[in-house]
Amino acid sequence: MAEKRDYYEVLGVKKDASAEEIKKAYRKKAMQYHPDRNPDNKEAEEKFKEVGEAYEVLSNEEKRSRYDQFGFQGVDPNFSGGSGFGGFGGFGDFGDLGDIFGSFFGGGRSSRSNPNAPVRGESVGARIDVTFEEAAFGCEKEVAYQRIENCGACHGSGSADGAVETCSRCRGSGQVRTQQNFMGMTMQSTAVCPQCSGRGKVIKTPCNICKGKGKVRRTNRFTTKIPAGIDNGQSYREPGQGNAGSNGGPSGDLLIEVMVKPHKYFRRDGMEVLCEVPISFAQAALGAKIDVPTLEGSYSLEIPEGTQTGRVFTLPGRGIPDVRNVRRRGSQRVTVVVETPTKLTREQKELLEKFQDSLESEKTPKIKKFFDNIKDLFD
Repeated sequence: MAEKRDYYEVLGVKKDASAEEIKKAYRKKAMQYHPDRNPDNKEAEEKFKEVGEAYEVLSNEEKRSRYDQFGFQGVDPNFSGGSGFGGFGGFGDFGDLGDIFGSFFGGGRSSRSNPNAPVRGESVGARIDVTFEEAAFGCEKEVAYQRIENCGACHGSGSADGAVETCSRCRGSGQVRTQQNFMGMTMQSTAVCPQCSGRGKVIKTPCNICKGKGKVRRTNRFTTKIPAGIDNGQSYREPGQGNAGSNGGPSGDLLIEVMVKPHKYFRRDGMEVLCEVPISFAQAALGAKIDVPTLEGSYSLEIPEGTQTGRVFTLPGRGIPDVRNVRRRGSQRVTVVVETPTKLTREQKELLEKFQDSLESEKTPKIKKFFDNIKDLFD
């Protein structure tokens, strides 16, 4: 098995990188190595797994702290180096000073009454891209992501032959009591059993696939139903699709972040759909019926005579459904923009000049008001 790379190196960030920098680096790498972009590419698949594993740790403040302090032993159940959390003392003959001082002052860590009690698995995250329409009306999409599953070869036991024995040193408690002499005093402390690494059980013949951990990291593909009305950057939860639990505990959840692609015509403002529609000078002046795009196809809009550029028309019930109540729906706001022609024939120019001459004797209300104000200003 290839040697594991440092998680910061995997994402290409410094050790003091901010949470936002880590998230940005992960998105870039995940898109680069995503299985959909690299079909049948085993190297890219491994890179994708490696990136997901690194982000899962560095995006979690508690896990990142453990990783910075203890390395892979502190965060990855698949890491087979050392004897687990029992090797974290680092203070020579004194063992874990935190436990010693905790016992001396009557506090310290609370011991686990049953190391084999069911433990719920952790939640994991994934990101999915959808179109504007898919976000508005909802859809089904397949999402690929990394999660920890029970090993299929040993059914999560960690044993190749299914034989799991109670630890003879801690008698299944996962902890041992030790005595330490400190400043002339004898104090008792509780530590993780070094023989079973706190699990309370010992595996004589470890599984070759999971190396006795009972868990493996795999890419899972899941078809999810994206809720109608979800907005860009919002997340929703798929229960039970996260990391597998321990000792029969339930699996964690999958948190899916939705990224909505920009639309050619539409923008979104809450539950409202916004769009701009160009009309000609003649249509604005004389009035017309025009076809405007909506999420559900073309809509015939009546443009009244004398419509000015920037006027907004509201189409009730043509907007985005409420993500909490799809029976409620926003409106669509259509802003018309009067387009001035740039290339005119000689005949068209002559007609416009005659039209302009006909207006000179009686200017339009806004023009007349503007020039009257200018005249008053200089007078």
